[in-house]
Amino acid sequence: MGHQESDENAARSGTGRRRAVAEVGQDEAQGARSIAPTAGGPLDIGLLRTFLAVHRGRSLTTAARMLGISQPTVTAQVRALEQQLGRQLFERLPRGVAPTTVADELAGQIAGPLDALAEVADRGRTGLDAPPEPVHLGGPAEMLSARAVPALAPLADRGVLLRVTHGLAEDLLEGLHTGRFDLVLSAVRPRGRTLVSVPLMDEEFVLVTSPAWARRIGPVDCDDPGPLRGVPLVAYAEDLPILRRYWRHVFRTRLTARPAFVVPDLRGVLAAVTAGAGGTVLPRYLCETELASGALVPLLTPDDPPINTGFLVERAGAPSRAPVAAVREQLLTAARSW
Repeated sequence: MGHQESDENAARSGTGRRRAVAEVGQDEAQGARSIAPTAGGPLDIGLLRTFLAVHRGRSLTTAARMLGISQPTVTAQVRALEQQLGRQLFERLPRGVAPTTVADELAGQIAGPLDALAEVADRGRTGLDAPPEPVHLGGPAEMLSARAVPALAPLADRGVLLRVTHGLAEDLLEGLHTGRFDLVLSAVRPRGRTLVSVPLMDEEFVLVTSPAWARRIGPVDCDDPGPLRGVPLVAYAEDLPILRRYWRHVFRTRLTARPAFVVPDLRGVLAAVTAGAGGTVLPRYLCETELASGALVPLLTPDDPPINTGFLVERAGAPSRAPVAAVREQLLTAARSW
């Protein structure tokens, strides 16, 4: 989103930029005049609404975009509320802002009432029925394709709009912070109090190969990975993260091999190994059909296989929306049988 803003700003003419700067200055001046702190008076609901948008978005720019006002106006309103309260609400960071404990407490007190007020205001509109807003879901491509999207299919008939984005956990969680996503499936449990997560599923990792390669390799046990030397390895990244973890956990040794194939999608890794490219380690849910049919063979069945927990993550205190709740409940229900 930030890149889009930069592109749009760069595309403005010099006259447009000067006009925009003048309008921003007027907005900030008018905002500062209208929100001058009043000692002992009640807190202004407009200031609280702006504060909550900043708290949820962790960014003045994101809050301005959500509210449809300029960033200087957001800054002026936050400062006015801090002056009225006599407390610092945010720490300015190189990228965005971090709420203080005072801000967290205030957000907890006002989020529910302000969200309820917004719902009432929306219901009171006449002739302005807005189109339903999609639910934005992020996660690993394989988990989304094999598990989440099929589980969510019934929601289409209920009018739920869904927009799915795949990517790496760090990028997706950052997008959740900034309001790009409503929900994220993550193999990494987020830290801190700004994001809340619940365990969704456990992935068991399996060392697999094709039947032809299994006959060439012969028996493998946890005490000796020697039979696997010389077997081409297929991985989704050059540093073999899943394979290295399996070697450490099961064989108690370090894997130093170089991958034969690198395919940046576990579904592609699955296809390559099924076709006879060599061996790999995959989540069982992703290859259970091939294992059942005999197209793939497990080389080892350890008593304690590597397990990875997937989490369903959302922003703490995010506005309640029925479509988001429907997606969340559908995923949690479906995950009981995964």
